[in-house]
Parts: sequence; C-alpha cells; structure tokens
Amino acid sequence: MLRDKIERHLLSVQKPSRYIGGESGSIVKDRAMIDVRFAFCFPDTYDIGMSHLGMKILYSLINGRENYWCERVFAPAEDFEKIMRENDIPLYGLESLDPIKDFDFIGFTMQYELSYTNVLNMLDLAGLPVFARDRGNSLSSIVVAGGPCVCNPEPLAEFFDLFILGEGEEVNLELMDLYLECKKSGCSKDDFLRRAAHIEGIYVPKFYSFTYNDDGTIASLDVEEGIPKIVRKRIISDFDKVYYPDNFVVPFTEIVHDRASVEVLRGCIRGCRFCQAGFIYRPFREKSAETICRQTKALCRNTGYDEVSLASLSTSDHSDIGNMLEQLIDYTEGEHINLSLPSLRVDNFSEELLEKVKKVRKSGLTFAAEAGTQRLRNVINKNVTEEEIMNTCRIAFEGGYSAVKLYFMMGLPTETDEDIIGIAELAQRVVDLFYSIENRPKGRGVQVSVSTATFVPKPFTPFEFEPQDTREEIERKQKLLVDSVKTRKIKVSWHDPNVSILEAALAKGDRRICRVIYTAWRKGCKFDSWTEYYKFDKWLEAFEECGISPSFYANRRIGYDEILPWDHLDYYVSKEFFIRENKTAHAAETTPNCRLKCSGCGVTKRTGGKCFD
Repeated sequence: MLRDKIERHLLSVQKPSRYIGGESGSIVKDRAMIDVRFAFCFPDTYDIGMSHLGMKILYSLINGRENYWCERVFAPAEDFEKIMRENDIPLYGLESLDPIKDFDFIGFTMQYELSYTNVLNMLDLAGLPVFARDRGNSLSSIVVAGGPCVCNPEPLAEFFDLFILGEGEEVNLELMDLYLECKKSGCSKDDFLRRAAHIEGIYVPKFYSFTYNDDGTIASLDVEEGIPKIVRKRIISDFDKVYYPDNFVVPFTEIVHDRASVEVLRGCIRGCRFCQAGFIYRPFREKSAETICRQTKALCRNTGYDEVSLASLSTSDHSDIGNMLEQLIDYTEGEHINLSLPSLRVDNFSEELLEKVKKVRKSGLTFAAEAGTQRLRNVINKNVTEEEIMNTCRIAFEGGYSAVKLYFMMGLPTETDEDIIGIAELAQRVVDLFYSIENRPKGRGVQVSVSTATFVPKPFTPFEFEPQDTREEIERKQKLLVDSVKTRKIKVSWHDPNVSILEAALAKGDRRICRVIYTAWRKGCKFDSWTEYYKFDKWLEAFEECGISPSFYANRRIGYDEILPWDHLDYYVSKEFFIRENKTAHAAETTPNCRLKCSGCGVTKRTGGKCFD
C-alpha cells in the first residue's frame, strides 16, 4: 500500500510533515462520491507553495462542489525525491495519498519562470510523459497551467494540454463541468480540448502553430479552423462579491508566510512600465473595507492564526485605506493579532498613515524608489519625486524609525552611469536627512539598506520591446554602485545576474524554448530559483545543444512590428498602448495614474467602459 511505503521513510527526511497531509483545514472526501479529481500542483517545496494565496482560494472553491475533489501537490525536496525514485513512490496528492497520474486534472500554478524545470520533474515523478503529445488521446490526466507566467505560455506549450489565462474563480469550474460532461458522453481528449478552446480564458496550444524567419523571428501564426484566433483572459467583474475562503489549511510545519492572508484589491492604477503584474491584473478592482474586515475575522477565527497580512500590488492605493486600517487595527489589537502590511508607496505616505503603521509594524520601513535619478524615474513612469522620497523618510525618522530599506532596479532602459551613481547619492541624502532632524531617535544610528534587482523585460509591459543588459554590463554597474557608496551606514545588496538573464530568456521565449527547458531538466536542472541548486552552466549547455542563443530573447531589442509569441493572447491592455508608452518612456515623459486620467490602455474597450471601482 502506498501509504505504508510513504510512512516507512518519513523519519529519514527533513520536515516529514511536508509529505503526509492531515493538517487542520485539509479536505478529505469519499472517493466513491467523486466525479472529477483535481491535483493542484505548486512546482516548488511545500514551505513555499503553502504560502501561495491562489492555491488557498481555488482549493476551497473546487472542494465546495460535493462531487469535485481538489488535492494539494508539491515538489519534494531532494532527500525525499531520492527515496521516491528508489522505492517506486509516485507523486501523490496529500489528502488521499493517491498517485496523481490517476487524477482527471493535473494543474500547475506558474508563478515564476525559474520553476519551469520543476514542472517536468514533477510530471516525471508522477509517472507521466512530460510532453503532451506522448500522453495519448484518452480523456484522463489533463495537464493544465495558470498563473502570471502563462501570459506567455509558449516556452511551456509542448508540456501542457491547455492553459487558463487570467483569473480562475469562474473558469476553473466551467472547465471541470465541461470535462464531466465529456467524460459521461465518452469523448476523447481531443474532442474535449476542441470544446474547451471555446471557453473564454482557455488556450489550447496544439491548435496553434508558428513558422519562423531565417533571422529567428516569428513569420506567422497558423490557427486550426474553428478555433479562436485570439484568446482573451478571464476576469472577475464584481470583486467585492468574488468567492473567498473562510478557512485555510494550517500546516504542521513552519512555512514562508505562516499567517492568514486577505486580498484587498486586484490590479494597479500606477502603470510602472517595468511591472508585468500591474498590467496583466488590470482592471483595478477593490473590496470594501467592510468585506475585508469580515474576511479577516473569519480567517483568524477558523484558522487560529495570530497574524494576518493584506495582499495586493499596492495596498495604500485602496480608496478607503484609512477606514480599512482603522477597522482592522481595532479588531486585531483587541484580539492580539499582528497585522502585516506590504511595501508602502512614498507618494501617499502621511503622518496619519505612519501612526497606523506603527501599531502593526515594529521593524524598518521599505519603500520602492526604483531609480536613483528623477530622469530615470520618469522613464519607468514611477511618478515619484525625490522630494516625496525625502519627505517620506523624514516622516518615518520623526516617527521613531531609524532603519529604511530602499528598492531599486538596475539595467533599466536608457540607464547611464549617472543613474547608478544617483542611487548611492540618494541613499547618502537619506542618511544626511536623519542626522539633520532634531527629534530623531536618540542613541541609534541610521541604517539605509539599498536592494537592487536586475531589470528583466517582461511580456505585456511597455518594456517588452527592450533588451536586458548583458551580464558583463550588469556586473560593471554593480561594482560602480558599491564604489559610489561612501559610508557603512548604507548597505548594498543585489541579485545574481545569471538568474536574471535566464529569467528574461524564459519570459520572452517562444515555443522553441521548450526543447531548451527539456534539455536542461535532463541535465539535472531543477529548483532553479534556489541558489544552491541553480546550474547556469548546464542551462548554457542546453541552449547551445538546441542551437538557440539566450541573448536572442534577453539582449535583443524587439521591433514594434515584430510578431511576438504572445500576440494572439488578449490580456485587455493593447499592444498599441505598450508601443505608445515605450516611446513616451524614451522621451522621459510620464503618464498619470488611472485615477487622475485615463491613458487609453484598452481596458475600457474590453470591459464596456469602466476600468476600476
């Protein structure tokens, strides 16, 4: 029996509770009463996947149907994977401990590009062929994917039967309902996929094929007759009434974000030109303060968590943030619950907001300045001035804080050495500001942490056309920044540029990248987002063996008239808008946020006139 095999080896691995299920809030059903089984797979370890809010939402949503059963599946750590392979233990669902190869759906959430090899590894552990073409035509084991990365699904197209574009609360159940109908009528997998392709938000890659020019660019896209030429993402129109669980599975072991989480809004009004999430999650929608408070109370009561976080791209953009925080703080203080807030914006940070933040956050404050000069902040449409940055830091220092963390990006379009030096100079001015304030915290020195990430051009952004800096140029700029810092009160950190280079190649890749991912996996690549597992040399070997250069995708400027691998997918924001915004960026001009003025991004045409609550 599989359960006996698993239990026999649990004490031989770290954190055995990752692999056995049975947690409070987990849902176990009678197999005899189930019509459709769904394995929700997170292509990383339990500790990371159990922190993912999307899994929590869809897990509860699907299990709300009596005859549907959703189970959780995570990538085993290296020690347990070795045991699984040596003892013929297939990848299984945590609720039933049944092999997922026997499930109807095997669904992956794709949150970051460096998890792609883990998908192949998990399919292989499940005992399934990694290529969709090798899995036969019987209606079973439908391998699907959703999440932000599938806005460009082509690098994964040969491994998946279909992709779910956009928000899943409605379309997932529609897809499962169609499957059940096809299952009862004896349809083949191909018949099911043809019908699924007509559900808004479903992309079936086998019905789409590309041809290429001699220079490697895309020449044309051919679509089978009767299949939609453009696939539009799904959105939830009434976000205040959208399904949200009142209970979470509570792990036995510590996870990355071990707390309750309440989503307060989706989308973003800002339009930062580098930010993929800000565009693919449009239109902007928010929940009422009353809904947020009600959901917070329900989750804390049912899970027993003593910490709750607010999830969004920019919580401080909530139109009723003062009232929302006041209600939440009244509740959480009274119940001795910690309230966690995300990064804050410098252009709407006030003394009033600080007073609320001080009640829930005791450590340093984090602000995203993104660029060291005003010119470059205009290029990326950050719409934040140095005066606002300094005023925000002043409010923080006068309010008792002595530690500030500033986020920046390196390698942004049009960036010069002056912009890199500007990061160090801005950080120095923040240090000087601290010592100029008479009522600053006494007995403590200031600490300004400068965190820099390498710019990665992403699909569905105005910078999708831009090249990424080469590794040599990134490393040169990192050294220039360090050399420009003149005090130990400023600490600088950055990401490995080799990771960012691969991320860019995967993010902007076409269907030919499937071969590279497969080859890299065969060479032992997995857990590529983990420093201790990342094998950049193996990835370079894979690219070379496949006759593909990563620089073709990462370091080449794309022409406005070029066919892009994601041009047949509609995420509500038009390509024409991205071209216009790219030109505006190169003129170092800004575009107002959506509340100030509509920028004509295309959302209103697709939603019928209203783009945010």
